[in-house]
Amino acid sequence: MQEWKNMIGFSDGKELQITYDRESGRKADGPKHGKIDKSNTPHVGGNQWAGGTGGSNTAGLGGFGGPYRLDAGHHVYQVPQAEKDAVPEEVRQAAREIAQKAFKDRLREINMSEYDAETYNNFLDHVRGQIQSLRVILDSLQAKGKERQWLKNQAYGDLDDAKLIEGITGEKSIYKRRGEKDPELGTPQEKPKRMRLVVDLSGSMYRFNGYDGRLEREMEAALMMMEALDGYDEKIKYDILGHSGEDHKVQLVKSDKAPANNKDRLVVLKTMHAHSQFCLSGDNTLEATRHAINDLGEEEADEHFVIILSDANFDRYNISPKKFGEILRSNDKVNAYTIFIGSLDDQAAQLIKHLPSGHAFICLDTKDLPQILQQIFTSTMLSSS
Repeated sequence: MQEWKNMIGFSDGKELQITYDRESGRKADGPKHGKIDKSNTPHVGGNQWAGGTGGSNTAGLGGFGGPYRLDAGHHVYQVPQAEKDAVPEEVRQAAREIAQKAFKDRLREINMSEYDAETYNNFLDHVRGQIQSLRVILDSLQAKGKERQWLKNQAYGDLDDAKLIEGITGEKSIYKRRGEKDPELGTPQEKPKRMRLVVDLSGSMYRFNGYDGRLEREMEAALMMMEALDGYDEKIKYDILGHSGEDHKVQLVKSDKAPANNKDRLVVLKTMHAHSQFCLSGDNTLEATRHAINDLGEEEADEHFVIILSDANFDRYNISPKKFGEILRSNDKVNAYTIFIGSLDDQAAQLIKHLPSGHAFICLDTKDLPQILQQIFTSTMLSSS
């Protein structure tokens, strides 16, 4: 048995699972929210209950033909992909219209609701120590941008008046010329560094949050960045974009309008959660990465960083790791990295093998994120580019 486990890739202590695929015989013909079971009893199949799993037409998980995802906290039974693919286009469109209305209603509710200190502190408590660690790292960042200045002691260029005597005595390096020079250690930054965090808001983040907490972990990571970078505007400017099956550049935080207080930051977190719940299925990781890198590279900055958070769900959408790696290295001005914060089995570990060394990390616990960011910043400080 152990040899068989090793052969198929199961690690020690991991539960084995057998999956049965069978046609449900149901039809997707009328998307709706569904009835609310006040006792929150698990419902599997059928087309009546909101929050059920493996059913049809209602909001839930693992089913097909419903308007959006709704996790009621139960074990998820998944219908075969073939049944999801067979949903008629008119049903998909009707479901999409319901989802769009629900998403707009949720955004309105988020922006109008009073500040929920308990919810915010629950997230903050998980990353409070990491915020302090990241601030220490930020304090240690050095200027990197090359500045044009007079390079002295050159063999050619304009004659340096301060070197006239040396010239008479036959010294050759008596010229100066304009050029770029690496800043000395401790040199103040003339321009802020520029960071862009690109977060995964795809439906799989919501769908598998109950499996490994990936969406909550991503929200904690975003909160850690927002809290740690607060007050560092002159040293580093940041923004946060999201991507999902329906958009590759969901604006969550603008570089010139960072969240000013806890309520603003909580709105960002709730918006991330809502988008992942109500968005279309699909994946725009490649387009989001390409856009983030090219767009940021156009800005003036001491250094440019793009950090892509992903759940490593590449197989389902036939995303090429090689192509992703090429995009990460496509712009010499931008230091681009990906951090996998979720993974079904060993998906993330397998992906990293096919990505550029030092540009991909796995973070299945938020407490590891400051260390990863320190590796990222250190790698650019040590590089000669």
